[in-house]
Amino acid sequence: MKILMVCLGNICRSPLAEGILKHYIKREKLDWFVDSAGTGAWHIGNPPDPRSIEVAKKHGIDISDQRARKIRSSDFEEFDVIFAMDSSNYNDLQRYALDDEEKEKIKFILNETKPNQNNSVPDPYWDDNGFEKVYQMLDIACKSFIEKHR
Repeated sequence: MKILMVCLGNICRSPLAEGILKHYIKREKLDWFVDSAGTGAWHIGNPPDPRSIEVAKKHGIDISDQRARKIRSSDFEEFDVIFAMDSSNYNDLQRYALDDEEKEKIKFILNETKPNQNNSVPDPYWDDNGFEKVYQMLDIACKSFIEKHR
């Protein structure tokens, strides 16, 4: 299975989600691939936000080698599931998708724990204290996704 995590700039939420899911995939010895991207291009080539790196490290996960990239049309062909972090990301991804098959791949990540609610992972960029909360939300969602699909 191939999973893509998507947020706005690919420096806060989606790198955390990528790192968390990779951590559990490795632990469970699953043959899955995970990547992340942003809907915006502001941070292409940059590492994750230092606060994302710090909170991941606190939980034993190293995301410092990740680099931000923008979503590309080939992602809709390559990935089986594309997780949006919030409704803005979801709507942008829906616009990028070429057909219904591609649109069906796009999911709200928090629907893994609260189905059909389409809740958003808050963007912690403007709140230094929000990174731990975001980590916890994504951790629960990633664990739930693995439980359902392994």
